[in-house]
Amino acid sequence: MYDLVVVGAGPYGLSVAAHAAARGLGLRVFGRSMESWHAMPSGMFLKSEPWASHLSDPAGAYGLDAYAATRGVRTEHGAPLPVDFFAAYGDWFARQTVPALDGRLIGSVAPAPGGFELRTEDGETLRARTVALAVGVLPFLEIPGPLRGLPRRYVTHSSHHGELDGFAGRDVTVVGAGQAALETAALLTERGAGTVRIVARAGRLRWNTLPPALDRGLWPSVRAPHTGLGCGWRNKLYADTPGIFRRLPAATRERIFDSALGPAGAWWLRERFTAVGDVRLGARITTARVTGDERLRLDVAGPDGTTVLETDHVIAATGFTPGLDRAGVLSPVLRGALRRVGAGGAPEVGGLFESSWPGLFLAGLLTAPSYGPSMRFVLGAEYTAGRLVKGVRQRLRAGAAVGLPRTGRKAPVTA
Repeated sequence: MYDLVVVGAGPYGLSVAAHAAARGLGLRVFGRSMESWHAMPSGMFLKSEPWASHLSDPAGAYGLDAYAATRGVRTEHGAPLPVDFFAAYGDWFARQTVPALDGRLIGSVAPAPGGFELRTEDGETLRARTVALAVGVLPFLEIPGPLRGLPRRYVTHSSHHGELDGFAGRDVTVVGAGQAALETAALLTERGAGTVRIVARAGRLRWNTLPPALDRGLWPSVRAPHTGLGCGWRNKLYADTPGIFRRLPAATRERIFDSALGPAGAWWLRERFTAVGDVRLGARITTARVTGDERLRLDVAGPDGTTVLETDHVIAATGFTPGLDRAGVLSPVLRGALRRVGAGGAPEVGGLFESSWPGLFLAGLLTAPSYGPSMRFVLGAEYTAGRLVKGVRQRLRAGAAVGLPRTGRKAPVTA
């Protein structure tokens, strides 16, 4: 039986694994290294600053700057890096810090005597005393209600797409006003899509400004300190003190999670986006149906009433909702037993990233309603990894308590 199985091999899963390996835990790590990052279209860039995009190892020896040095690349503040470069960095980090990464996916995690039983996608069964669930964002993708259930030939999420060349000459509608929507629309235009339009509920597009210099004098730095989430004291709270965020009243946390760091485009994208000619703001799709000539007919409610438009394809760049109901890798017994927080049904997470089921730890987006907006970004991996592994070690020392829910009831056991 393993001390810890890490489910997921993105920035959070790899960071947790690096800390666990350094602590000498009996460890297995499952997942395809940086899978969602490798799947992004070429030509996309990191929105975050390079110095805020490190994966976490205990010695701090394998940051993004260290990898860049091996490639002869200089990372600079205010100079965006290609996403495929970041994905390659994650692969390099895994080779340096994570023993024997297993590229298979885990199909299920269920309670078992003394811990958990996990089953791989090809049917192998293994046991672990503790589990760290770090499945990234893909299980939690959000598609607007009127578009759900339509075939993928007509509707996709922005995370479904690698290259966008298949849309040359076609009419494409992109839903959303955040970086994913704006950058997808710009790339589609640059790669020869016939017509590209944006449909967004927001009344106006928001653009981040060019970040000020890191060394800019005492008063500007005090008035609006740099953080990995942008300048300002509110962002500093989110970036540097997730533990304080977790102690805020539940209603306050939920309000901040829903509103903080809202949709905005990167400063370096703004000029490229001017090529997108059809931008419909304050608008939402109310109905969608396939026409006889195999196109989509959309009813779009906007400031001037409802209009009808036809399009070949809709790409929903509408983000991710961290709800337990979408964490299908967890058995129904586990999902049903976990305490939840917020209207979206995210799991409640304790002080060392342990869920309400002892031995089950969570990392990444699922913890954002508890720990705040930084957990939606790579930045949060640094805060998470060491604390989570500390929690694992405490749970392992507790021994017999692993696998028992905190209500004191005996945990149901599945075969």
